[in-house]
Amino acid sequence: MLDVQKIRQDFPMLSRSMHNHPIIYLDNGATTLKPQCVIDAVCQYLTNYSGNAHRGDYDLSHEVDTQFEQAREIIQKFINAKRKEEIVFTSGSTDSLNLVAYGYGDTHIQKGDEILITVAEHASNTLPWFDIARSHEAFVNYIELDKEGRLTLDNVKKAITNRTKIIAIAEVTNVLGYRAPMKEICEYAHERGIIVIADGAQSVPHQITDVQDSDVDFLAFSGHKMCGPTGIGVLYGKYDLLCETKPTRLGGGSNSRYNSCGSVTLKNPPYKFEAGTPNIEGAIGLGAAVQYLNSIGMEQIHEYELYLRNYAIEKMKQLDNIEIYNENSQGAIAFNIKGVFSQDGASLFNTYGICVRAGQHCAKILDEFLNVTNTLRASFYVYNTTEEIDSFIEVCKKGDDFLDAFFE
Repeated sequence: MLDVQKIRQDFPMLSRSMHNHPIIYLDNGATTLKPQCVIDAVCQYLTNYSGNAHRGDYDLSHEVDTQFEQAREIIQKFINAKRKEEIVFTSGSTDSLNLVAYGYGDTHIQKGDEILITVAEHASNTLPWFDIARSHEAFVNYIELDKEGRLTLDNVKKAITNRTKIIAIAEVTNVLGYRAPMKEICEYAHERGIIVIADGAQSVPHQITDVQDSDVDFLAFSGHKMCGPTGIGVLYGKYDLLCETKPTRLGGGSNSRYNSCGSVTLKNPPYKFEAGTPNIEGAIGLGAAVQYLNSIGMEQIHEYELYLRNYAIEKMKQLDNIEIYNENSQGAIAFNIKGVFSQDGASLFNTYGICVRAGQHCAKILDEFLNVTNTLRASFYVYNTTEEIDSFIEVCKKGDDFLDAFFE
């Protein structure tokens, strides 16, 4: 078992309180807290060598380039990409998925083609495909989930037609938290010439990721959900596919040359996608975050989170006033306090210093599957403890007397 108390000392935010209660942060699916080493890495760049990247011919600029590209190499090894050029820095998962949709989908989807998603997808893996389908007279269709909300290979096989060109799915969904069988889906899809795009925002921070093993074509993830800074993310793409992908932004740094006649020669991936001054401190901070997670061990993190989740589920199942929507998944716990609107429930938890998410969680067509409009969501990370879960359970119990508990 991990030395969680030692890990907690790395996170300054855990020393603060809310409403005279120690903060209990259970909204890790939205963003994670930042360890001191990430804060230090960002501050060191801003304090000691905050020149621009890929712009200067002096020692300071070379130092920035070295640290920036080292972060790319750290991430390459973290997800086991073949080469560092397959790592594109973006502003986050949303930016990455939009880049795939408008940079690859826009040039490869034709009239009558089909894009397959599920109703459990995040908005950033839904809305761009709606737009691409509309503009190309193509179709977005849905892979059916099983009765628990899981994506299965059998249902993928049933959904695929001879028109299917792209499958875009979350490796772990952000509400129900079920893990898709990515390797098996990719194998079956590739036999039929179908490209597979994975939203890894809720998977990469919590489990070992090996893009060569899964053979996924594109993978998007965010730094802030894995102890890194906000405003930085990654698009992984197989190099040949990145070469086929069109940049969605042009400017300095993305081209080798251009002339007054409009002739433009773009750089090779990943640089053709990184126009303008990049989020240098974000990339360096994300590199530090990955090194921090590696020092703990992704397998150990995954096992510990499952332990916390199972502990919480067993406690919640003993309460008559709690409805759980995804008891058997691996990710966040989606639930409601019976008879209490989810936002009111989140306010109740907040009164006791507990941070949980409430609402539709940017998955606004999932209510068609769950038959409930809003849910509460508790999501764990490596610094959470069973003692925090015990405190969370005590507040769950107060839901029966919501108003009395809220105003006590």
